[in-house]
Amino acid sequence: MSKYLLHIILFLATTQFFFAQEEGVVALVLPVRTSLKFNKYAINPTFSFVREQNKYITFTNKREWVQFDDAPQTFLFSYSGRFAENRGMGISLFQQDYGVLTTFGGIVNYAYNVVLDRDSNLTFGANLGFYQSGINQGRIVSNYSDPSLQDIPTNSILTVNPGINYGTTFLDFGLSLNNIVSYNLKSSNLIEENPEQGVQAHVMYTGFMDSRGFFDESKFSTLLRTEFKKDKTTISGLVMLAVPKGIWAQAGYNSLYGMSAGLGINISNQLAIEYNYEKAVGDLSSFGNSHEFTIAYKFKKQYRYNYSDEEQEQALLIQDKRTRQIAARRKANAASTQIDREALAAKRTEERALAQIRLDSIAQAKIELREKQKAAAAARIEEKKQANNTNNANIAKAVVATEIVASKGDKEAEEAAKLKAQQEEQARLAEAARLKAQQEEQARLAEAARLKAQQDEQARLAEASRLKAQQEEQARLAEAARLKSQQDEQARLAEASRLKAQQEEQARLAEAGRLKEQQEEQARVAAEKVSEVTESGIVFPKPTDENTDELLTVAKLALEAQNVQKQLMIQLNEVLIVKEKDLKDLKEENDLSEQGIVTAPKAFKSVSAENARLESIKTQLDNEIKSQNEKIVELEALYSTRLKNVRDKRDETNMFYSKTINTLKENQSKTVQAREAVLDKFESVRVATEIERKRRIKRALYDNEEDRYNKDRAALTSIKQFTKPSTLPLSENDFDYGEELTGNIRIVKDIKHVESGYYLVLAVHSDVAKRDQFLQRAVEAGQKNIDFFFDVNTSKYYIYHQKFDSIESAKRALDNKGPEPYNSKMSMVKIENN
Repeated sequence: MSKYLLHIILFLATTQFFFAQEEGVVALVLPVRTSLKFNKYAINPTFSFVREQNKYITFTNKREWVQFDDAPQTFLFSYSGRFAENRGMGISLFQQDYGVLTTFGGIVNYAYNVVLDRDSNLTFGANLGFYQSGINQGRIVSNYSDPSLQDIPTNSILTVNPGINYGTTFLDFGLSLNNIVSYNLKSSNLIEENPEQGVQAHVMYTGFMDSRGFFDESKFSTLLRTEFKKDKTTISGLVMLAVPKGIWAQAGYNSLYGMSAGLGINISNQLAIEYNYEKAVGDLSSFGNSHEFTIAYKFKKQYRYNYSDEEQEQALLIQDKRTRQIAARRKANAASTQIDREALAAKRTEERALAQIRLDSIAQAKIELREKQKAAAAARIEEKKQANNTNNANIAKAVVATEIVASKGDKEAEEAAKLKAQQEEQARLAEAARLKAQQEEQARLAEAARLKAQQDEQARLAEASRLKAQQEEQARLAEAARLKSQQDEQARLAEASRLKAQQEEQARLAEAGRLKEQQEEQARVAAEKVSEVTESGIVFPKPTDENTDELLTVAKLALEAQNVQKQLMIQLNEVLIVKEKDLKDLKEENDLSEQGIVTAPKAFKSVSAENARLESIKTQLDNEIKSQNEKIVELEALYSTRLKNVRDKRDETNMFYSKTINTLKENQSKTVQAREAVLDKFESVRVATEIERKRRIKRALYDNEEDRYNKDRAALTSIKQFTKPSTLPLSENDFDYGEELTGNIRIVKDIKHVESGYYLVLAVHSDVAKRDQFLQRAVEAGQKNIDFFFDVNTSKYYIYHQKFDSIESAKRALDNKGPEPYNSKMSMVKIENN
């Protein structure tokens, strides 16, 4: 696997975005997980309809783990929302970059709602995605060529994500099946091992605040989600508060990606912007934080929908002339569901008791008023009696009664009315204070219950997180044990395979030797037979005509050619024996050299002359085989002609030449087979010899590399020992920094004599003289710890004076590099040694 794929996995191993690395296939996951305002259909396909009233065009950019160059980045362009009373739809285009891996595609969304009754409904939805993923060759920067990247193809993937949601007045419950079907159009196969395939469940609450002032009619939303995947379970939550003035804030937590916070505003009634910040925690904390920016355009509504039309929004910056109207229907619905019937009955009972008290106080005041009037009249009469004579008593009584009715009666009635009003006001204030205290007590108890429930939920989540971490640790230990067992098994199988191959090779060599001896024996027997034929006078029938004379001549020539082929095969085997001996000597020399044993050099021999002799033998043998085939064909033609004249196959001459032809053909076939076997052996020896030659060359290069290293160390020691500090201050113009390194960090691999780690490099040179000049300037400027390492892959020297084991320490040192002139072009380089 290439180093680029390793970097992709470094970013994505915890999320398992990337799978089937050799094929470059990426699962569909849009990282828009921190917003409850826009692009909600990516969370659940029904959310283009659920709690939605408007249609939006949005553009979103998500940059994850920005501490690294070429970190994951997503661009998303969407048109989605509610399009009818019972339908929500959306279409989007996206591009995701994971280092050198790029994914581009689109999603089509559709949601349909069914009304069950006044306060409940059921929504069905689906996301259909199509995208292509592959390597972006323009983003590859490496110090060596990586052929494994050339083998990764571009794939076209089709995926389906269905979902369902059940909604009530304030609550929503739902499920979605993520990447339930993923079909690779390139390979025409379903993708079975998809780490992002799973089930997601959610609970969402949406309500409105009844208060005064700035937060009146504010919308409060919260979403709890759990994602069940094959290898992990993720728990997350989001909370959003949207103020009708045109501003909203949100916060969230994800057990995998960490904490998030966001803020959005309505610039106008149709234009809005939103920013979300995500802070990684746990294993991802070293990767850095993520940023998400969204700009949205809201279309004006043409219709007022029946479901979820309570939210009212204004513009924070560019105000609309129309005033915000309060949704009476939402208030009525909310009030009708929250009235406490028992409290209402108690309130009515208390009102009736208060009215009875007021009536009783009025009646009592009337009685007291009449008593006071009677007492005052009696006293007045008594005074009149004392002041006037008895004759005028009746007249005085009538006058006094008239005065009481006319004057003092009015004053007392007025006083009684004032007293009655005062008592009623005091009773009203007392009742109001009692009701207020009762409401405050109920609110306190409700808040206490809410806080207790919140604390219980936090404790539950903490316990769930602890259990999840414990399970993950157990799974990690189990996986580590499994991998170790697998590695041990692989090592055992590799050793068994090596021993089996060694035994097979020995058996093959033994069989080859046996076949060679058998061929030599067959050739010897054939030669003896030919000798008998050619040396005895009774084998060849005496020619009786022109046809048998030609048969005799061609047969003798064929037998002679057979002898020539035998001699050529012997010569070919002699060359093979020499080649095998050279291979054995070369392998022995390499084995001893690797053990540190130096052997005497072999005597020089001309390989080109040896190869020329081999080619000459092969050419002669091929020509002889071709000529022999022609002689056999000619002999068969002459034999066929004789059969036409002498049809008796039992004729002695016919039987002789029939047998001779069959023997020649059989020997010819054996010669061709022997030739092919020897040539195959030559090829095996050639391949093995080439391998051993490369071993010797590699060993020589290693020795040369060690010589270069020793010379470099001697040059550095000499510069540090004999270079004196400069008496004048040096500037940047006095330093040649060589090649400038771009980006936050460069990775080089397999550097000898240097430990793995993070190095703060000052300059990069390919020329030794320029390298030494920079080293001298650095020592003159007071840097005694100057050092360098050499990259064989690029033939470049990297000059440094600081090395760190962690990227955090290296980054802090890089950010505080100081004003010294040799630090001007400082950059970070990571060395990865196997």
